[in-house]
Amino acid sequence: MYPPSPLATARTRVGSFSDVDLSGLESSLLQLVQDHHQSSLRLRELTEKAKKDAIKNAARVSDLLVDAVNGGVQECFVNEKRIELEIRALTATITRFMKQTDQWLTATHAFNTAVKEIGDFENWMKTMEFDCKSVVAAIHNIHQE
Repeated sequence: MYPPSPLATARTRVGSFSDVDLSGLESSLLQLVQDHHQSSLRLRELTEKAKKDAIKNAARVSDLLVDAVNGGVQECFVNEKRIELEIRALTATITRFMKQTDQWLTATHAFNTAVKEIGDFENWMKTMEFDCKSVVAAIHNIHQE
């Protein structure tokens, strides 16, 4: 019906050996399986250790990069705070100078007004003097006639 399978033929060949050879073959195969299993475990352990080391090193590199970037950012932040304090101080100084300038402008305006008034008074006095001289001259002319 069906031709014999290759496995059956192999069994018949193995069957022709003695039982001692079969147990030696089995022990060799078991030894190979155990060796393979142990080497697989060692390889897994080494892989796991390498993975952990890689993760640890990547985290360290990441921390160093973050520290490097944050150092510059922190310095910029400190500088920004200093600049803001200087701006506040300058704003206060500018406000003080503006008040002082307004006071000076008010004082100079008052002084200019006073000078103008003195000039107007002087002009009025000259006009009055001229008018008095004119009146005196007219009286003197009338009196001489």
